Amino acid sequence: MTGAERDTGYGGDNGLADGLDRLWTPHRMTYISGEDRPEGGYEKPAGCPFCLAPGLPAEESLVVARGEHVFAVLNLYPYNPGHLLVCPYRHVADYTELDEPETVELAAFTKAAMRVVRHVSSAHGFNLGMNQGGVAGAGIAAHLHQHVVPRWGGDANFMPVIGRTKVLPQLLADTRDLLAKAWSAA
Repeated sequence: MTGAERDTGYGGDNGLADGLDRLWTPHRMTYISGEDRPEGGYEKPAGCPFCLAPGLPAEESLVVARGEHVFAVLNLYPYNPGHLLVCPYRHVADYTELDEPETVELAAFTKAAMRVVRHVSSAHGFNLGMNQGGVAGAGIAAHLHQHVVPRWGGDANFMPVIGRTKVLPQLLADTRDLLAKAWSAA
């Protein structure tokens, strides 16, 4: 398997099979442990992935679309395929710090993201949101970003609910290519 491994579910103290399959996703430990955080943290633009992404090639940055004030980028650790982040280019932490043109374009990009994702993947619904501050769940609190998470009926199955693991059927690079192509046609 690419990016994950399965085992036969042997576990426990007695070494007998427990009847569970396991889907190992060791790449997630980088995020969970914070190993990929820059030495100085995300607080300064030089270490902020949202400040760095627009300067990288699209395939490396996972940027899907660029505007004058904001851009859309795939979440490196998505909840579902097509999970986008709409980010201002300017390194600001709080929604109240956006100026009017940034606020307007962030809203327009969020709407466009929903249309594009719905078009390419027939999403049934979306979760939209901003986590303002670390205590509110923001993983990178220093740079504002709006989550656009596509949802489908039944997508919250036992894997994330009980197994705390999300199985994604599409590679990030393939998702980026699909969304970027559809965005330019929208």
